Amino acid sequence: MEKLIITVAADSRTSYPHNNLCPPQEDIAACAQQYVDAAKAGAAISHIHGRRTLEETIQSDGRMVSRIHHADWKKLHHMITEKVDTIMQYGVASARIEEKIELMKLGPDMMAVAFNAHDEYFQPVPTLPPKRMMAIHPVEELIAYAKAAEEHKVKLECECFQTGAFWHLDFVRKAGYLKTQTYVTLFIGWPGGTWMPPTERALQFFVDNLPPDVIWNVSVMNPEKQWSILALAVALGGHVRVGYEDNPFITPGEFAKNNAVLVDRMVGIAQRLGREVATPDEARTILGLQRSQ
Repeated sequence: MEKLIITVAADSRTSYPHNNLCPPQEDIAACAQQYVDAAKAGAAISHIHGRRTLEETIQSDGRMVSRIHHADWKKLHHMITEKVDTIMQYGVASARIEEKIELMKLGPDMMAVAFNAHDEYFQPVPTLPPKRMMAIHPVEELIAYAKAAEEHKVKLECECFQTGAFWHLDFVRKAGYLKTQTYVTLFIGWPGGTWMPPTERALQFFVDNLPPDVIWNVSVMNPEKQWSILALAVALGGHVRVGYEDNPFITPGEFAKNNAVLVDRMVGIAQRLGREVATPDEARTILGLQRSQ
């Protein structure tokens, strides 16, 4: 079994706004330090979000997504990579394609793109207002993303909240893109209209229906079930993602003091299951990245 790639998503309070241990996105130095420490703990991929502004209402194009502050993404990128060797994966999967292509020009290794409708609804505590993201991603847009990624030597992280994303992926492949070492992330327990139940059976359903020849990764948004589902992913040969965006709790109800603690726990789980953790260079080989550190 190939070595385990651990991704960390460290700099987002959108999903858990009551987590005051997560630095605000405007504090770029503090966000960068979260990634530096997580990389030192064993995360090979840094899934950054950078500074962005979430729209408060549905816009004329039918979307309610984040607007990107590109200069601050560039600053965050460099503040991380000047201190550690890490694979830079740009998140915010449902920003508009024009803004995402501008981000590609900053030189990330990878970029997140939602391969199904994006419908997220975050309200972990009733005293805070909900935060929502909504967007449709038709196959024509996904092909445009794949073409742009190829031009800019960026590998797509195909985010899959439901198996309809696999149908989209097959469509894009038939158009000539994402043929080799395709990378997908399976999202389990994320609240909203594309929710998948946070159960081991849901992960097995995903895995049983994966398209051929893909490298798969798992994100779980559920404090009670995250670690057991991620352990199953490790045992099945998949890869894993942890961090303040997905689940900031080291145990239910107890915030981890930083993202490195979450990475360290994942490393321990992998070791107990007999699976080695990949370094950034080993992860680059597994993923077939075109850009090296």
